Amino acid sequence: MSDEDILLRLKDVLRDTFEIDPSRVTPDTHLFSDLELDSIDAVDLAIQVQDMTGMRIKPEDFKNVRTVSDVVATVRALLDR
Repeated sequence: MSDEDILLRLKDVLRDTFEIDPSRVTPDTHLFSDLELDSIDAVDLAIQVQDMTGMRIKPEDFKNVRTVSDVVATVRALLDR
């Protein structure tokens, strides 16, 4: 799965889970200030990423995630394990 594929799936997750317009989602988009996600939303997003990868996410893998590109990098790291 390429980073572009991950981004497209992430846009779907953000649309379906948080009703965020995919056109607002770019690699530089900040999850908290731009998309107005909160800490509970971050947990929900981590669960969605876990479902996407089929791999368990450790809290430390997700605690420094701030932007969409951080999420893509986290997914990439999980898939490359």
